[in-house]
Amino acid sequence: MGDYLLNALVTLAVTIDPIGLAPIFVALTRGMTDLQRRQTAIRATITAMLVLLAFALVGEKLITFLGISIPAFRIAGGLLLFRIAFEMVFERRDKRKQASADRAIEETSFDQDDVRHLAIFPLAIPLISGPGAISATILIASGAPDTLSLLGLLVIVALLILSCLLVFMAAGPLDRALGDTGRIVLTRLLGVLLAALSVQFVADGIVAIAKTAFPGAL
Repeated sequence: MGDYLLNALVTLAVTIDPIGLAPIFVALTRGMTDLQRRQTAIRATITAMLVLLAFALVGEKLITFLGISIPAFRIAGGLLLFRIAFEMVFERRDKRKQASADRAIEETSFDQDDVRHLAIFPLAIPLISGPGAISATILIASGAPDTLSLLGLLVIVALLILSCLLVFMAAGPLDRALGDTGRIVLTRLLGVLLAALSVQFVADGIVAIAKTAFPGAL
C-alpha cells in the first residue's frame, strides 16, 4: 500500500504540477481585484477536484463500459503522459499552457460572469484537471489493491488540489522566488521523472495484454 500511495503521489504531483501553474494563474488573473482572484482560485480548484475524484471513482467502470480494457488504457495513458513529459523536458508544455492563458485573457474583461468562466476554462479544465491528470487518476485508481488504498488516493487528489489553491493564493511571490531558471530546472526534473513513470505504465499494459494473449508464456 505504501508503494502504491507513493507512486500515486509522485505521478499526480508531476502531472498536475501545482507550482508550474503559478505563472499561468498570475497571467490569467492580471487585472482582477483580490476578491475576484480568490473567487477564481476557489472555484477552479473545487471544479478540478470534483472532476478528478469522479474519474477516480467511476473512471474504470466508464472505460470498461466503453469496451476498453485496463491494459489497453494503461498503454494509451502512458503514451499520453510520456507526451506531457516530453513537453516538460523540452519546455513545450509551458508554451502550450501560456497559449491557452493568452487566448482566455484576450476574451476576458473580468466581470462576474468572466470570473466564473475563467475558473472553469482554462484553469480547472484543462490546466489543473487536464487529459494527463485524468488519465493518471484512472490508471492509478484501477490499480488500487484494496478499498483503503483507493481512499488514500482520493485523499492525495484532494491534498494536491488544495496545494494548487495555496499556490494560487501565493502565486505572485512564488513566481518571483522561483524565477525563470528555477522554473526551467524544476520542470525538466519533473519531466524526466514523469517520463520514467509513463514508460512503466506502458510496460505494465503490454505485459498484461501479453499474459492474456499467451497464457503461461510469461
